[in-house]
Amino acid sequence: MSIKILHIDSNHPVLWNQLEEAGFENHADFKSSKEEIENIIHEYNGIVIRSRFKIDKTFLDKAPNLQFIARVGAGLESIDCEYAEAKGIHLIPAPEGNRNAVAEHTLGVILSLFNNLNQADAEIKSGQWNRESNRGHELDGKTVGIIGYGNMGKAFAKKLRGFEVEVLCYDILENVGDENARQVSLEELQQKADVLSLHLPWTPETDKMVNSVFVNAFKKPFWIINTSRGKNIVTADLVTAMKSKKVLGAGLDVLEYEKLSFETLFQDKNTPEAFQYLLDAKNVLLTPHIAGWTFESHERLAQVIVDKIKKLYSK
Repeated sequence: MSIKILHIDSNHPVLWNQLEEAGFENHADFKSSKEEIENIIHEYNGIVIRSRFKIDKTFLDKAPNLQFIARVGAGLESIDCEYAEAKGIHLIPAPEGNRNAVAEHTLGVILSLFNNLNQADAEIKSGQWNRESNRGHELDGKTVGIIGYGNMGKAFAKKLRGFEVEVLCYDILENVGDENARQVSLEELQQKADVLSLHLPWTPETDKMVNSVFVNAFKKPFWIINTSRGKNIVTADLVTAMKSKKVLGAGLDVLEYEKLSFETLFQDKNTPEAFQYLLDAKNVLLTPHIAGWTFESHERLAQVIVDKIKKLYSK
């Protein structure tokens, strides 16, 4: 029986071409609305998505022949996973595909913040030559705390091996620490960390996790980097902490104000006060959800998905 796959987002050609070579039947629809896709999804055995729209119960109820949902990315928060699994649908994410990209981006953001690289560059281009105000910090000797020690957290910890730093990790799973990071309690991490890097999914447990209570539990002022999901941080509480110098700087690749599709930044006509502070602050580095968005990861994500789909049908 031919396995029919619907692609609703564009991806690297490797994905389409190798599935076709393996005998799968590919179909693409990058423009139809969610409701229009729901009218045809009963014809398909698999669907390949990035983050175009939410795969909810309504969608899944209209997909009686769906055998798998492949997400070309790491997180599955746009899918009602529990309901899908209850229907026997295989969920196929690809965190292995962009973990290296996220790790390199995270390290780059830390080094840029520590050394005022973006600020210094902007000043020189505007005719200013300010050395003392751009005196930086060294990463050596610091303690880096990683919350979420899965694919992304482990890849980042590995990048830190060339620095003289202590790396601590906290995760809800036990025994995930390795030679690159020592697993500790959240309390110990908050006591020791100079830098906090978030590598978490967005779940009911992590939603708004970084709030005033969380931040104030840290013993020392610290830098925070978020390459996970924007809604894991309460932006207003982060800004309060930055104003009090409890947070020394922030590198945010994701924002609380992003749409679920990650393709656009949701803004009302009036920019939230907390967001305006981030836009104006010199010790904040913002990027548009691109930590895992490299040319290399674009192809690698597609390859991971191909390999997993082929493995699913080779059993």
